[in-house]
Amino acid sequence: MLEGLDAPYLTRALAAGALVAVPLGLLGCFVLLRDLAFFAHAVGVATFPGLVIGAALPGVGPFASALAAALAFSGFVSLGERDRALSGGAVTGVALAGALALGSVLLVSLEVGALPVERLLFGSVLAVSDADVARSAATAALTVAVIGLTLPRLAATTFDREWAAPAGGRGRAGDAALVALVAIAVVCALPAVGSLLAAALLVVPAATVRVLTERLAPMLACAVALSVLEMAGGIVLARVLDLPPGAVVATLAGVVFGMAAALRAAAGRLALEVAR
Repeated sequence: MLEGLDAPYLTRALAAGALVAVPLGLLGCFVLLRDLAFFAHAVGVATFPGLVIGAALPGVGPFASALAAALAFSGFVSLGERDRALSGGAVTGVALAGALALGSVLLVSLEVGALPVERLLFGSVLAVSDADVARSAATAALTVAVIGLTLPRLAATTFDREWAAPAGGRGRAGDAALVALVAIAVVCALPAVGSLLAAALLVVPAATVRVLTERLAPMLACAVALSVLEMAGGIVLARVLDLPPGAVVATLAGVVFGMAAALRAAAGRLALEVAR
């Protein structure tokens, strides 16, 4: 059962997964605090038309086409959400439906043939290449640099947007940078965990950590650590159990979240008993 855990393809998958888990953990905290969980899930699924185009045009490649689709989706949502009458996820839902419809039309019209649907939806350790590792490293470096340089402004526009604007915080610029980084990180995670569950490590680790702390700095650090551990653990378990890695990573993250929530509830009950 443990044979092959040192195989090159698994090493690549672990390296790419651990690297991309860093930006996913960092960005996930801001996604959660800004109520962008639905967008984070949708942007992975919205890469469908790009993946179809990448399969039909090998010269373009799945990464470039999926990234273009994710960025186009993110840009459309960012522009649409500026209208308060359409905020709250309505634009995201419309754009997601449009992306799925476009992908379905392209799938038929381009005569792509049979796509590896399970791999696209749930990822595969065999699908991770050296190029994916390099992209994941570049995305991690870019995200760490951007968040490190703009953390005070990001925090200000996240927690008190009305105060941040007069103080010089550029809310729209920060929003655009954030959704662009989310799109890039999600696309980098596609080979390992798939489009359907790429958001699992973007939302669930941050949600788990938020159950235990509400301070931003510890939340960022712990979300990154937990994201890396869950990604690596899920990929290894998927190889041992011969299951799609995306499903295993998402399940593992959900179990850890449930344990953290149960621990918080138990601590709350104990505090009430002591207070009595």
